Amino acid sequence: MIAWLSAFAFTQAVEVPIYLRAGASWRVAFLASALTHPFVWFGFSTVGKLGLGYWGTVVLVECFAIGVETVWLSARGVKRAFYWCLLANLTSVTLGFVSRWAFGWP
Repeated sequence: MIAWLSAFAFTQAVEVPIYLRAGASWRVAFLASALTHPFVWFGFSTVGKLGLGYWGTVVLVECFAIGVETVWLSARGVKRAFYWCLLANLTSVTLGFVSRWAFGWP
């Protein structure tokens, strides 16, 4: 659970400012990743059983996050929600991989 909380905090630190820049409120920005992160984190191993390999699984769960967050932000009036979600999720997953490689965290 500590590992998930650490990764969740990292994701929020990256994605919330991007969603705020998109015009979302703090609540909407925070809840975007809060809605998807548990499914991505805890569902990763289950999705991995589909035989897609590690990178295929990463792509699938990130597409899920982008899709759900796009619907969430769009329904709350954020313009160009898909592009903001693509930017936020690609940024957080890329920085997450770089941080894990460089520092072993999150």
